[in-house]
Amino acid sequence: MTTSTEATPVRPEALVVGASGITGSALVDHLLSLGWRVTALSRRPLTRDGVRTVAADLRDPASLAAALADERPTHVFFTAWQRQETEAENIRVNGGMVRDLLAALSHAPLEHVALITGLKHYLGPFEAYAAGVVPDTPFHEEEPRLDVPNFYYAQEDELFAAAERQGFTWSVHRSHTVIGHAVGNAMNMGLTLAVQATLAKELDLDFVFPGSAAQWDGLTDMTDAGLLAEHMVWAATSHEGADEAFNVVDGDVFRWRWMWPRLAAHLGVDPARVVGFADRPRPLEEQMAPHEHAWAGIAERYGLVEPDVTRLASWWHTDADLGREMEVVTDMGKSREAGFTGYRRTDRAFADLFDRYRADRLVP
Repeated sequence: MTTSTEATPVRPEALVVGASGITGSALVDHLLSLGWRVTALSRRPLTRDGVRTVAADLRDPASLAAALADERPTHVFFTAWQRQETEAENIRVNGGMVRDLLAALSHAPLEHVALITGLKHYLGPFEAYAAGVVPDTPFHEEEPRLDVPNFYYAQEDELFAAAERQGFTWSVHRSHTVIGHAVGNAMNMGLTLAVQATLAKELDLDFVFPGSAAQWDGLTDMTDAGLLAEHMVWAATSHEGADEAFNVVDGDVFRWRWMWPRLAAHLGVDPARVVGFADRPRPLEEQMAPHEHAWAGIAERYGLVEPDVTRLASWWHTDADLGREMEVVTDMGKSREAGFTGYRRTDRAFADLFDRYRADRLVP
């Protein structure tokens, strides 16, 4: 009789920061499907089977240290951010959250930390968005940083410094307009457009594209939250993903003049009420302000679960995305060469998302 001396494989343990957001929710789904232990860091409990919640305030180092003293994750997925009034404050707050979280885990057996950022790495921060010289599209990861303060750069620098001190590998994931399932998120184009379409149908309004001629006519791409989750876990668990920054988009490109009528069809809008770009942008903040008050009545009429339209629609952020005066296309060659082959059709990702929002009774 022989006795096996092989060690039992250690089950990886993830700490997901921002687990209730668009990306965090999709990441939790994906990790659970792979059999990971999942802990969510949140100020409020995450009501998900199979997920533990650790309560802490990301802006309070003492709170983080106390909450994480007994936690021993092998992998951290950082998907949270908090918008501030100025970029200087964005840098202080969001860079500080990465620094303080990783410092609070100095005792943990960390193998990898994945950080999600975005295309403001190439386009500049909100207060100087696409205002200066930006790289030619498609954007490539080797482009140098812009000569402007940017909280994404501050977050990366805190990540790199902690990795050197604590001995873990890292990855940075630069996404473009993430669409996925969440409520109360500040950057939620999918739900914002579903709410716009609902108001248009119920109030007999046109479904008007809010953005610029450049976005209407030019090429663009987007990032499905499920694909982003797959990308983050791939980088966190593969040699090729270690210590690298990657762009991550669906893999297809489109023009909004092609996409807009397809979204309208998915959302049940009369084709005769679909209006594209004409003369100037029509921002949603301008279009929807006179009609927001009607949402509570629509919610009551259809038995929807959220009567507060401000918890569903982020007009300002969709306006920023669709109002750019330049083409925005993102290269995925670095990921492809490294072995990541995930892909989504963006129109199908939108359609699946709208179906999920209907099933959750967020829109009729």
